[in-house]
Amino acid sequence: MITIYCIGILVAIVSAILLKSTIFIGEPVPFVLELPAYRIPTLKNVYLNVLDKAKDFIHKAFTIIFMASIVIWFLQSFNFTFDFVSDSSQSMLATIGSFVSPIFAPLGFNDWRASTALMTGITAKESVVSTLTVLTQSSSTAAFNQALVGIFTPLSSFTFLVFTVLYMPCIAAFAATRRELHSWVQAILTVLFQTGMAYLVALLIYQIGHFLI
Repeated sequence: MITIYCIGILVAIVSAILLKSTIFIGEPVPFVLELPAYRIPTLKNVYLNVLDKAKDFIHKAFTIIFMASIVIWFLQSFNFTFDFVSDSSQSMLATIGSFVSPIFAPLGFNDWRASTALMTGITAKESVVSTLTVLTQSSSTAAFNQALVGIFTPLSSFTFLVFTVLYMPCIAAFAATRRELHSWVQAILTVLFQTGMAYLVALLIYQIGHFLI
């Protein structure tokens, strides 16, 4: 996990250098940041801050993640004629995921469940785990871990995590990007750059790792 975070930091630095020497050529805009007065936090402030963050997470878990899980369950349980299917491989979700999964084959995880989890991760990155849980029909942690062994190898699981960390953030972050840039086109280009960079880094890691191993 530390390696994944370090890769994220390294990719951010390389991306900044790349963009500075290509798209953002010119004199930099003066950056002014007013720092607040630093004080030792009181227990009350710590409590209120933790409570506020916990409320935000619970709100996200019971709205976006919960709704995403319901949608995933529906798409997994029915086909395009809206007939209930007992085999999830015949569902709408499997059809959509199978169409997308060859794109990720060079990254080592050519499985419709992995590609589907990445698609639902656009709503919230936390949805990746919940989607895999629903798709593998795991009722316990041990069953979930066993199901993941059939989807990933140790190397492909690492590239999957790297791609998950680096590819486009959630819809809320995309909306914030569009608001800051005041342009749909620039916001979409930002998403494409982030996802393309994630794919390139994950591709290099898997191909080099597969060659060495």
